[in-house]
Amino acid sequence: MPGTRPSNANFKELTVSVTSTVNGVDLERLSATIDAVSADPALGQFQFRAHNHWIDGGHSRTTIQGFYGAGQEDDTRAQPFAVDTDEPPVLLGENRAPNAGEYALQALASCLTGTIVYHAAARGMALQGLECKVEGDLDLQGFLGLDGNVRPGYEQIQVTIKVVGDLDDDQLAELAALTRYSPVRDVVSNPVPVAIDVARA
Repeated sequence: MPGTRPSNANFKELTVSVTSTVNGVDLERLSATIDAVSADPALGQFQFRAHNHWIDGGHSRTTIQGFYGAGQEDDTRAQPFAVDTDEPPVLLGENRAPNAGEYALQALASCLTGTIVYHAAARGMALQGLECKVEGDLDLQGFLGLDGNVRPGYEQIQVTIKVVGDLDDDQLAELAALTRYSPVRDVVSNPVPVAIDVARA
């Protein structure tokens, strides 16, 4: 009979799940994340943690594992990440790992890259490649306490980003503007309150 759906015996429903990805980003999950945080801003509250243990001289090791996010403690990392830090010989180290300042540049570079990739994906802008080079200028007089007018940290940071893809000038300008959403760029560009407590172990 017209308009009558065939019985299950003669008709098999096919469910096809198609996940669209751009730049390796699952757009369905990204959209769901945006919707969830929009509906409940508390889900956007995260706390990341790092625990550092001094080894010797300029050598120390940081472990990173659990964090709080999306309304709960995250325990998906079975093992902690271990990141060593040292100094080059000219700064009394033994080159066992990058120094903390270099990790700061790495954090900025990777965060800018991730920010561009995610936001470009959300806008349907496919990237074929992306490179981010970061350089920081630092005057050691600040760290050594030799000149109170010299800051201990970087005096300036230069970022060069090269993008490969079928993008016009307006889209490149849009990608550059999107870097304002980078959490690490925000951290290094704006004052962040840092509470330090030194106590006996």
